[in-house]
Amino acid sequence: MFTVTVRDHLMVAHSFRGAVFGPAQRLHGATFVVDATFRRPELDQDNIVIDIGLATRELAAVLAELNYRNLDEEPDFAGVNTSTEYLAKVVGDRLVERVDARARGLSGLTVTLSESHVAWASHDREL
Repeated sequence: MFTVTVRDHLMVAHSFRGAVFGPAQRLHGATFVVDATFRRPELDQDNIVIDIGLATRELAAVLAELNYRNLDEEPDFAGVNTSTEYLAKVVGDRLVERVDARARGLSGLTVTLSESHVAWASHDREL
């Protein structure tokens, strides 16, 4: 299996509902380092997994839709706890569409959002 990972970052504000979240129920900011890892079992005819420039541009475009936003005010997230895990899935869903992953022969994508050097969450999908 071959992989290519690109990295960017994302800054949002949000709050959570539910006692499990303690003080995070209040509005707060979060800054994430975002890694997107593309997978395929064999290299393509150009000997790459995906063009790194394309992957970088499309990850930036996906994150631009969310960056510097209060997610509590975004219609796409109405009534949703925008946990790190959930946001990893959202970024992955949007990224798969933008790069047309299946048409490019990719077999999987993992998106990881790191909240700090000691806590992160990922969403992994087969394509």
